Amino acid sequence: MITTVPSDFRAVLPEGGRLIGLDVGTKTIGTALCDAGWSFASPAQLIRRSKFTKDKAALVELITAQQVRGMVIGLPLNLDGTDSPRTQSTRAFARNLEDLGFPILMWDERWSTVAVERALIEQDASRAKRAELIDKMAAAYILQGAIDGLVNT
Repeated sequence: MITTVPSDFRAVLPEGGRLIGLDVGTKTIGTALCDAGWSFASPAQLIRRSKFTKDKAALVELITAQQVRGMVIGLPLNLDGTDSPRTQSTRAFARNLEDLGFPILMWDERWSTVAVERALIEQDASRAKRAELIDKMAAAYILQGAIDGLVNT
């Protein structure tokens, strides 16, 4: 099941459980994990993109090791809320993960990278450090927004 409706996602996970958040880029996939009670999200690992089968295998390994029950994928909408080519690519990525059997929530991520970049600049992180951290921190930002929304659903 893939949805953009938090209440539908919540309905299939009435007991909660760990979630994984993904920030899907063209070169990397930033990942984040939250606790089973959906209180806080933390950056996890960065997966360097290669062939989809290898990307999927890396995700499956992380999902299995962390006992994940659901997935939140950042949806890169245009600022006016419309789809872009990247949005379509991210939706296709989600459809290709649907056979894993996990519910997938597509979450608006329009401001995630900007917010994370600003926070890292405020922390005086170097450009190299920002490049290393931004995707997995953006995944945590996306996942935190989603779990905040889910708790209130």
